[in-house]
Amino acid sequence: MSTRVRTAMAVCTAAGLACAALTAMPASAAQDSLSAQYRTSASGATADQSEPWLEVTNTGSTTVPLNTVTVRYYFKSDGPNISYRFACSWAVKGCGNITGTFGTLANPTATADRYLEIGFTSGAGSLTPGQNTGDMQLRFYRADWQTLTQSDDYSFNGSQTAYANWNKVTVQKSGAVVWGTAPAGNDPTNPPTTPPTTPPTGNPTGPAMFDDFNYTSSSDPAVQQHGWTVKSGQGGPGVAGATWSPQDVTFVADGASNKVMNLRLTTDGTAAGTKETELQTTARKFKNGTYAARVKFNDTPTGGPDGDHVNQTFFTFTPLNAPMDPDYSEQDFEYLPNGGWGETQNIMYETSWETYNPDPWNAVNTHGQQYGSLDGWHNLQITIDNTNITYYIDGSQVAQHGEPYLPETPQWIDFNHWLIDLAGQTSNTPRSYNQQVDYVYFLKDQVLTPAQVQTQVAAYRTAGTTFTDTVPSS
Repeated sequence: MSTRVRTAMAVCTAAGLACAALTAMPASAAQDSLSAQYRTSASGATADQSEPWLEVTNTGSTTVPLNTVTVRYYFKSDGPNISYRFACSWAVKGCGNITGTFGTLANPTATADRYLEIGFTSGAGSLTPGQNTGDMQLRFYRADWQTLTQSDDYSFNGSQTAYANWNKVTVQKSGAVVWGTAPAGNDPTNPPTTPPTTPPTGNPTGPAMFDDFNYTSSSDPAVQQHGWTVKSGQGGPGVAGATWSPQDVTFVADGASNKVMNLRLTTDGTAAGTKETELQTTARKFKNGTYAARVKFNDTPTGGPDGDHVNQTFFTFTPLNAPMDPDYSEQDFEYLPNGGWGETQNIMYETSWETYNPDPWNAVNTHGQQYGSLDGWHNLQITIDNTNITYYIDGSQVAQHGEPYLPETPQWIDFNHWLIDLAGQTSNTPRSYNQQVDYVYFLKDQVLTPAQVQTQVAAYRTAGTTFTDTVPSS
C-alpha cells in the first residue's frame, strides 16, 4: 500500500577542523576517547524543524562498537505539553542504523528542559581509531507541525553551518560521558531508563494468530470467516487504472501435504492490462508483538519479457485519516526484483513510517535496505515493543528503528503484489509474476527470536493446526 520517496543524497563532509576540545576526558575513558562534530542546516531563530547534523569521531586508541555510543542534543521545549518527533534524512551509516529518542531533564535550565538522544544499532558497526561516523543528517520537529523556536536551545548554534567540534552535545560510551558538557546538573546517567526486551524462554503462550493458508480459492467462505479480505476493484498503490483481481489469489500445492498462497501479478505494459493482488486482515488488532511469514519472491516472470517494476510485500499498517495523521503507522518488507523508485537492481526495503502527506508529498519514514537477489523462499520477521521495530530476514537482523516510528494504534496485516509504474518494461506482450506465502504468524505483546518463531510454527504443524486466532479485537 505504500508509496515512496527515496532520499538519495551522496554528500559526506569530512570533519577535520582544528578545534580544541573544551572538556577534559575522564582518565577511565582515555582508551575510548570520542568527540562530536556539529553543524546545522536550519540556522534561523525559528524553523519548521531543527536540524542538528552530527558526526562522532574516535580520537582514542581502541576500536569502539557504535552500539555502545549515544549522543545527546539539549534543547528548550516550546511548552510543557509539546511533543516532538525525530527523523533521519540521510546518514553514511544508514538511517536504519540510527535511533532517536527524547527525554526530559531532571534539572531544567533557562536553555534546556529536554534532550534528543541519538543511538546506534549493531548494524552501524564500529569506529576504528581516527575514524568517524560520517554525516548524520538528523532533524526533529513539533508533533503538531507548528514552527518551533530554537534560538534558546542549549545545543543550538545558528552560525555553525560547517562541521566543527561542539562541546554542547555530550557523547556517552556505555553510559559514561566521554565528551561535552551537559546543562548544569544534568549529566547523563547509566543504565538507560528503559530496559531492553528479553525474549521469553520455553514455549511462549498468549494471544496468537497462525494461518497456514489451507484454502480452496479466494472465494472459499473460510477465507472471510478466518478474518481476511481479498482486495478487488481499483485504487492505489501503484499504476492508476490497474485492477485488483481476487481470482488471481490462489492456493496451490507445495509438496504432498502443504498448500501456499499464490499472489499473481499480470501486465501487458498498460494500466488497463494490469491485474494485481492483495490479501489483508479484516480486523485492525495487531500492534506490539512478533509478526512472521515465510514468503517466496520471484525475480522473473512465468513467461514474457522481464523487467517490470513489481513490488512483492509483507507489511502491517493503519489508515491515514488525514494528511500527516499522527496516528498513522506502517512497517514494510518490500522486495523490488527489478528495481524501481530510481533503483536499477534487486533491492529489499524495510521501511518504518510515522506519517505522510500525499499531496504535496511529504514522508516521515526511515528504512533499511539490501541489494541483491532474494529469489526463493525466505523467513521474514518484524518485532515491535515499546522501544524498537526490528526486522529479520532468515534469522539475521537487517534493520531496527525506534521513535517516532513505533505504532500508536492497532494495525492490519497485509500481503500485496503490485506494479509501481509502467517504466520498467514497455512491451505489450502479457507476462505474469508470482509471490507465494507459506504461513503468517503473530504473537501479541511478546518479542520472539527467529528460532522461537520456527519452533512455534513447527508445533502448529505437528498438531495439525492450519488456522487459529485468539488475538482479541481492539
